[in-house]
Amino acid sequence: MHIVGEVWTWLTTGSHWGGEGGVLQRLGEHVYLTGVCLLISCALALPVALWLGHVGRGGALAVNISNAGRAVPTFAVLVLLTMSPLGKQGDWATIVALVLFALPPLLTNAYTGIRGADPQVVEAARGMGMTGWQLMRQVELPLALPLIMTGIQTAAVQLVATATLAALPGGGGLGRLITAGFGNYDTPQVVAGALLVAVLALLVERALTLVERFLDPMRKRRASRRPSPADVKGDDGGRGGYDDTDGGSTGPGQDPPPGKTAPAASTA
Repeated sequence: MHIVGEVWTWLTTGSHWGGEGGVLQRLGEHVYLTGVCLLISCALALPVALWLGHVGRGGALAVNISNAGRAVPTFAVLVLLTMSPLGKQGDWATIVALVLFALPPLLTNAYTGIRGADPQVVEAARGMGMTGWQLMRQVELPLALPLIMTGIQTAAVQLVATATLAALPGGGGLGRLITAGFGNYDTPQVVAGALLVAVLALLVERALTLVERFLDPMRKRRASRRPSPADVKGDDGGRGGYDDTDGGSTGPGQDPPPGKTAPAASTA
């Protein structure tokens, strides 16, 4: 268990956080790289997936092709791109490799979400005279938003974890802490770097969950449809009211409704 204490000591040492190559600098590089790759991936995948899901043609082929790309190791793609002329253009080799890695969950979830919209609701919207754009924006997209956000969360967490590979061709990010620890045989630094990546991934996922709750237009409607405890209590027939069935009875001190007679009181 001494490794836990050594990792804690490394994380609580102020010199490791500031200055050139410190944790804060590497953290900023990691967040920047992840954000850029996620934005590019969303800009490429979501419009295509939403359109294919709306028209209902060609989506299965696109999803299968994108899922096949998951079989290709990101590290292998990064190595090939680094050896190409793109490797001389700064971080672009890493960005392209990470974007290709993030496309499948975005494309699959967005397409599945649009295709999974309630057919009766969609047909009702068409019957109201909505155009294709109005149907997608006002009906299909709100219904598919939870699944789309799940794809974005998956892609973001994968990017946070995989962006550590940027350190291998000399890029920035928290991966530099891990590779430096391996080079110096500094196990606490390696574990601390991995722990920081894991914490960042959890924070990103939590932040996107809050964004989903804020953006979901159906959340308030679902909440308003939930019966309150008072409504549930008021719906049962446990009150002493008149039961409008044969053999029903009136509550104490209540007059029977028109057309009904109260039962005669029994005499001793």
